[in-house]
Amino acid sequence: MASELGARIGQGAFADVHVWAPGQVVKLFRPGFPNLSIRHEARVTRALHVAGAPCAEVFEELTLDDRCGFVMSHLEGPTLLQLSRSGEVPHHETGAILAGLALAVHQIPPPREIPTLQVYMRAALKMPLGKVPGLVPSDLIAYVDALPREDGLCHVDLHPGNVIMTPEGPRLVDWGGAVRAPAAYDLAVCQVLLWELIPEMVEDPQRPRSVHEALRSEYGHRSGLSATAMTQAVEPFLPVVRLHALLSGAWPKQRDYLSRAVETMATRSGSQGGL
Repeated sequence: MASELGARIGQGAFADVHVWAPGQVVKLFRPGFPNLSIRHEARVTRALHVAGAPCAEVFEELTLDDRCGFVMSHLEGPTLLQLSRSGEVPHHETGAILAGLALAVHQIPPPREIPTLQVYMRAALKMPLGKVPGLVPSDLIAYVDALPREDGLCHVDLHPGNVIMTPEGPRLVDWGGAVRAPAAYDLAVCQVLLWELIPEMVEDPQRPRSVHEALRSEYGHRSGLSATAMTQAVEPFLPVVRLHALLSGAWPKQRDYLSRAVETMATRSGSQGGL
């Protein structure tokens, strides 16, 4: 190959990012990660870059040893998480940056490559991790099908660790879970991540919660949504976000909590004839 694998500069639940060529990095997924999901993320990110989303440009897809991945442009800069942890960017400003990115994403017409939330969740339930005790897949599908539908773009993993603060402004990474859904779905994801899951993994649980409060406040101010209206819009999507987090396998330490949440969903499904 013309390029050689360089230093690792990023690490996630399922992939690592390495320096590749001048101005480029390669995202390599761990052995066993579904090739279909890798190709999907590459295709989606490529389409979103063309659509004007704040993301990297994707180039070639490749296999290196026993790992598959793709090459993309190097978004240079620290993560928003690093700046928030160090105190260089205060919590309220971190939340405001996330709100600005969310609003920018929600204003982009989703490319045709982006699946609907309904299609995405059906696929997730067919994956190896999609078997959840106490939950009937058809019940979940019925619940998702009954949710409000809007043809908007949602990133579905919006948190400070996925924001690169480049000289040109903040950019988002990890677009593999992007879906067509109401903006409330993205806000529900932020709530579950920043208020429920991430606080259990950090020394200062108030930090992500303060960021979430600032995000909601700024998003409401700039969108014209009241706090009550935002809560009402987000509430129906929270069960799906928690289930998706469980199915992803990205939160092993919170699996018991998420499993209990799913069991509660299943119990409610049985008593009400649907989730």
